[in-house]
Amino acid sequence: MFSKHVVKELSAYCHGEVSNEQSRKIAEHLIACNRCRTRFEEIKLGVKLAEHLPQISAPDSLWLDLQTALAAAPNTDQLRGRKLARFSFNGWQLGFAGVAAALLIVGGFAALWFYVRESRPFWEVARLDGAPKIGSWHMKEKGRLAVGQWLETDGSSRAQIEVGSIGQVEIDPNTRVRLVETKPTEHRLELAQGKMSARIWAPPRLFFVDTPAGVAADLGCAYTLEVDSQGVGLLHVTSGWVALQLRDRESMVPAGATCATRPGVGPGTPYFDDASESFRKALSSFDFEAAAESKTLLLDMILHEARPRDTLTLWHLLSRVESEDRVRVYERMAAFVPPPDGVTREGVLQLNEQMLQSWRDKLETAWGGNYGPTLQKKWLKFWSSTLGNSKGTQDKK
Repeated sequence: MFSKHVVKELSAYCHGEVSNEQSRKIAEHLIACNRCRTRFEEIKLGVKLAEHLPQISAPDSLWLDLQTALAAAPNTDQLRGRKLARFSFNGWQLGFAGVAAALLIVGGFAALWFYVRESRPFWEVARLDGAPKIGSWHMKEKGRLAVGQWLETDGSSRAQIEVGSIGQVEIDPNTRVRLVETKPTEHRLELAQGKMSARIWAPPRLFFVDTPAGVAADLGCAYTLEVDSQGVGLLHVTSGWVALQLRDRESMVPAGATCATRPGVGPGTPYFDDASESFRKALSSFDFEAAAESKTLLLDMILHEARPRDTLTLWHLLSRVESEDRVRVYERMAAFVPPPDGVTREGVLQLNEQMLQSWRDKLETAWGGNYGPTLQKKWLKFWSSTLGNSKGTQDKK
């Protein structure tokens, strides 16, 4: 169905009016097709502009005008009994104008009804176990989560949320989430406490999850996200990529990797799950606990324990250390995977964005996953080229 361009389906896709399977196929097409992706961005821009249009109340005389127009329009029986030759030009023109006026007014009512319906969006929720609550109401089998409402599970209940037509979120026991926004250009949850698992099949940065310590921005993926009673978060990605961010601090987390985040600090440095225990402990202390004078000793341990696969962590550390420590991180990375042609030592130490990106493309081959030609990398490049300026979505609180 989508072997050719999908321009005709983009409006329905943007408004969540296609099936999950269609949505997935369109999203995959958008990754590889510049023409359709450009058109998709134009439609999203139009939707964003329309969202800022004021809502104007209909005048009190609208119903009277509609009644008058309908009364003036000839009915079917009258038209059937007349002969075409008896219509004068002026009479035909008047009848046509009446019908047109009636249709315009009815169309206005339809548009107003559609606007009111769309201004109260919701997501479908299914009970998986126990008795989840939406607001103060205990669910039975199905429910609807409206913008601003909380969904809560106790120790024996679970629920599944349909994120429009772009994915699903499973809510674990003892979890509290709120629907913040749902519209064609942004779907957003707030995870106050507990654990959720998301599976998203949409272009990057359409689905966000706010937490007390940062925002998880989907890049086409599957992941779990946990928040404890202190607001400390833990992200684990099982497919694709997720950007975890707070203000100007961001971590890019690929499949098989984990990243912690703390209130007031933001995301730590991502690491692969099979990294050594001493590596992970030193990294956690470096990110969240150590005083400045202790960071050099912790960095010694991180660099000593690092493997080629851990260049994911070292690549992030380049921008989080200064002067001589940055030189040490660079040299350890270069010993594992030398920079590609065109990437210089001086450029990396000065955090040249293009050089860092080029080196990361090469580093991905050392991470043990098939990150090069796969869909994950296409998601990431799509995000970098078209949506990398969306920092305004990072921390709405």
